Amino acid sequence: MFLRLSHTQKPVYKDSSELVSECYRITAMFPKDEKFAMISQIRRAALSVHLNIAEGCSRRSETERIRYFEIARGSVIEVDAAIGIAIKLDFCKMESFCKMETLILSCFKQLSALIGK
Repeated sequence: MFLRLSHTQKPVYKDSSELVSECYRITAMFPKDEKFAMISQIRRAALSVHLNIAEGCSRRSETERIRYFEIARGSVIEVDAAIGIAIKLDFCKMESFCKMETLILSCFKQLSALIGK
């Protein structure tokens, strides 16, 4: 934020930031008894996406950079899986997830392209 490094201009970095915000917005509607379970897990996974992208971009080694992007992509998958369970448990309706769906797909595709797979 304060460093104004080049990775902050990357579309995947911007999308992952939006994903974190959207996860916080959506999970605020979940039952309060999920605060230390599903809410916490989804928020941590979304934040992991964003932070691993930032850290990966700072790495000089291609191998290290890819590893961080793989971890970020794994966290995208984790958010997606948890949201699927939240929908099954009726914590929120599917219609609430339109923006999140777009962000999850976008982050996944961009990270896959950065990884090369």
